[in-house]
Amino acid sequence: MLTILLYIFIGIIALQIFYYLIVFSKFAFAKPQKITPKRIPVSVIVCAKNEAENVTKFIPLLAEQNYPDYEIVLIDDASSDDTLEIFEAFEKQYTNVRLVKVQNNEAFWGNKKFALTLGIKAAKKEYLLFTDADCYPTSKDWIMNMTSQFTLHKTIILGYGAYEKIKGSFLNKIIRFETVLTAVQYFSWAKMGRPYMGVGRNLAYKREEFFKVNGFMDHMKIRSGDDDLFINQASNSKNTTICYAPESFTISAPKTTYSEWFKQKRRHVSTASFYKGFDKFQLGLFYFSQLFFFLLAIILLAFQFQWMIVCGLIVFRYIFTWITLGYASGRLKEKDVMYWFPVIELILIFTQLNVYFTNSISKPVHWK
Repeated sequence: MLTILLYIFIGIIALQIFYYLIVFSKFAFAKPQKITPKRIPVSVIVCAKNEAENVTKFIPLLAEQNYPDYEIVLIDDASSDDTLEIFEAFEKQYTNVRLVKVQNNEAFWGNKKFALTLGIKAAKKEYLLFTDADCYPTSKDWIMNMTSQFTLHKTIILGYGAYEKIKGSFLNKIIRFETVLTAVQYFSWAKMGRPYMGVGRNLAYKREEFFKVNGFMDHMKIRSGDDDLFINQASNSKNTTICYAPESFTISAPKTTYSEWFKQKRRHVSTASFYKGFDKFQLGLFYFSQLFFFLLAIILLAFQFQWMIVCGLIVFRYIFTWITLGYASGRLKEKDVMYWFPVIELILIFTQLNVYFTNSISKPVHWK
């Protein structure tokens, strides 16, 4: 039995080699991205619900972008705080701000996708750039960098949405490491010609892509997924590319307690079950390869079975994963998360397991 487990362990290592050295290397070892300004007209779309404090701070940063032709479409999704009043003030202050007021609708109560649909229809530009109300760009050239990747055929751009660094917070390192790993996955698969998701914190596409798939209609009843489910449905090898220039990043405030972060993860994971078959398969296979790497390593070492071979395989696995993720995290300006890589990886694996079990018992809470 232990011999069989050893062979399975070797197979798990081989599977991880495939992911890290063949798939993830497509992004990790990619050349720095060339930026060629396009100056195409853009609608920046921000949907907010009860985000008065955040929009007060961050909308002015969007209004200060170095870009010749853009509008800001602010969508108030029936907020109960001062968000609408703040948006109305911005509409008077900035000539390129367009306000969309969403009233509660019985059929789409509290559904962000309904609000976004109204905003997209109200937008006057053909190219749409999305971010969240709690996000801000890393530079005044955010729009220019993201739109630089549009071409005649590349009409969907996947960007990187980072989280703020909180000094002395280990939870913050966990959150940012997971964000890096997620980005490495969807960037790499996009470069492989199999795009499967993007993040609403930093995402761009041409308006026609939205209407080609009837917008969010096929998954309107699923509260989450205005970003990843849409990309999973609309993107392909021909129309999708990525933007990873540092000036194209956005940043948002991370959760500061484990319970809040866990709730957020439950929402994010809940949409994955609606992905295309191949995407669910490859994501599941990667997760199980991580989980069984640890379980089999513990079992084989506990019985001291061929311990020198097992230890050698463990060291080899950590070398190639550390190198690949190290290069990738450096590209995303997140190198500090790699110092705690083995510990954080283990925490994430079992947190993910907890999320799956919890979601199978109860539904996560979605849009506010």
